[in-house]
Amino acid sequence: MVLVFKTNVNTVSKVKKIAPKLNKLFPKTKWNFDLEDCDNILRFETEHNIITEIVILMKLVGFECEAL
Repeated sequence: MVLVFKTNVNTVSKVKKIAPKLNKLFPKTKWNFDLEDCDNILRFETEHNIITEIVILMKLVGFECEAL
């Protein structure tokens, strides 16, 4: 399943800030940010519905995140 989120992560330095946390909490997923998209899309490939967990983590770290 592919999960798609609108975020305010718009620079490589912000990706580097959140990357270790995403990798640690969701080790069996593939994810990426599309910084060229106007919505700064975060995509997750996962076998589980982890929408709520992703949104909560992003907000705890100080980023906006909304499931699309």
